Amino acid sequence: MRHKILRITAIFALTLIFSWGIFQPAALALTDEQSLLAEVWRIVNRAYLDETFNHQNWWFVREGFLKRDLTSREETYDAIREMLGSLDDPYTRLLPPEQYRSLQTSTAGELTGVGLQISKDNQSQSLQIIAPIEGSPAATAHLQPRDRIIAIDGLPTEDLTLDEAANHMRGPIGTKVVLTIVRGEEAPQDIPLVRDVVNLNPVFTRLARISEDLTVGYIRLSQFNANAASEVSDAIKTFEQQNVNGYILDLRNNPGGLLSGGIDIARQWLDDGKIVYTFDRRGVVDDFEATGSALTDAPLVILVNEGTASASEILAGALQDNRRAQLVGSKTFGKGLIQSLFDLSDGSGLIVTVAKYKTPANHDINRLGIRPNQTVPLANLARDQVGTEQDTQYQAAIDLLSQSMVMASAP
Repeated sequence: MRHKILRITAIFALTLIFSWGIFQPAALALTDEQSLLAEVWRIVNRAYLDETFNHQNWWFVREGFLKRDLTSREETYDAIREMLGSLDDPYTRLLPPEQYRSLQTSTAGELTGVGLQISKDNQSQSLQIIAPIEGSPAATAHLQPRDRIIAIDGLPTEDLTLDEAANHMRGPIGTKVVLTIVRGEEAPQDIPLVRDVVNLNPVFTRLARISEDLTVGYIRLSQFNANAASEVSDAIKTFEQQNVNGYILDLRNNPGGLLSGGIDIARQWLDDGKIVYTFDRRGVVDDFEATGSALTDAPLVILVNEGTASASEILAGALQDNRRAQLVGSKTFGKGLIQSLFDLSDGSGLIVTVAKYKTPANHDINRLGIRPNQTVPLANLARDQVGTEQDTQYQAAIDLLSQSMVMASAP
C-alpha cells in the first residue's frame, strides 16, 4: 500500500510538472519592431541621468509597450517617442535615420535648413529659440534667443516634440517655411524663411587696432562642432604672431555642441585649474582640468547673452571661475545637462541625458544661467554691426581691455 501511494504521488508530481510545462508561457522571441523598442529601453535603463525615470517603474513601462501590436517602423518610432516622453525630458529623444544623418553632418560642420537651435520648456511646453546660427536664414530674419515659435506653417507647436518641430522646419533648399513667432509680450508675427545651406564655419576673426597701446584679437565662435577647437587654436596662434595684447571671445548666440570642444578651448586659455565637474546618475563625479598648455596669457573678455548655452556655458563658466576672463553681456541660457548619442541597430540614433555639470566654483547653472561680471543691454543689431562701434557689448569689452592695459602700465 505504501509503495502504491508513493507511485501515485510520483505520478501526480510528474503530471503537475508536465502540466506546468504546458501552461507556463514560453519566452517568446521579439519581433524586429519590439527588439528596436527594447534596444532603446536598455540604453535608457543603463545610461539615463535620473535613476527614478521620472518617478516611474521603468520595467513596467517596457512591459506595457512590448504588449503593443507594432506592425510598422513608424508605429515603433511613435511608441518609442511616447515611451521617452514619459521621462519628461525634451533632450532625451529618438532621431530616425534621416534626422540622425543630418545631426552627424551638422556636427561635422555642414547643415541645410533654416539654421535654428531650439529647445522646449518643460513647464510651459513652449518651443523657444536657443539661438539662430550665424549667417543662416533665421539669423538674416533677425530671430532672437528666447523667441517662442507657436506655429510652423500654421501647425501649432505646443504638442510637437523637438524633433517633430525640427522636421517640419526642414525641407528642400529654396522652399519656404513660415514660423509664427512671439517675442516677449508682443503680438504674434509670421516670419517667412527660405531654406538654404547653412555655413557652419564656427570661427570668425578680426584684428582690431584700438589705439597705440591696444591691439585686440576678436574671435566670434558660433558653435562647438568638430572644427571649433582647432580653428580657435589657429586664430590665437595667428593673433599672437601679430602681437595682440588683448582678446574678445564672442560666445553670443552660441548654442553649444560638442562637450569636448568646450573643454579643449578652455585649455587654450588656461595653464591650470578645473574646467568643469560632471555628475552621473549615481552621483559619481568626474572633472576636467587644464593641462598647462595655454596659448596666451593676454587679457580676455567674453561676450555672452541669452543664446549662450551648453558647451558655451561650460567654457564661459570655466574662464570666469578661474578669473581668467571677465564676462560682458546678459545672463546665459542655462542648460546644465549633458547628452550622449547612441547608434541604434536600424540606423537611427538616440540622444540621452546622461549627466549634469557644474562650473569650477560648483555652480549648477541649469535653468539659472551664468551672470556676467558686467551686464550690458544690447539693441537689435544688423549682422554687419556685430563687433563694431554700434555693438554696445563689444564696446564695453574694449573698455575693459583698455582699463587692463592702463593698470598693467601703472608704476
